[in-house]
Amino acid sequence: MRTFRLILGLPVQPILASFTANISKFKKNPIALLNQANGEVVAILNHNHPTAYLVPAEQHEQLMERLEDYELGEIVTVRQSEKAQAQAIEVELDDL
Repeated sequence: MRTFRLILGLPVQPILASFTANISKFKKNPIALLNQANGEVVAILNHNHPTAYLVPAEQHEQLMERLEDYELGEIVTVRQSEKAQAQAIEVELDDL
């Protein structure tokens, strides 16, 4: 769950990007925004609140690879604990 700071009694949502643009500028020319950000993530703001993030394709691909690596690591951890709890039988491929 995200926590928000209060400024003058209003919640403030953090902006998790170095570059920002309002929704109108985004609609006008999203490719120009990406070019201006030099490969960085752009927070799209609506009434000064982030409503979306524009992520360059290369950065998105890297993020997905890292997420997949993390998920595979979780599977390995679960299977290792299952092996420790169960009576696993180790078999050589040549024996199959």
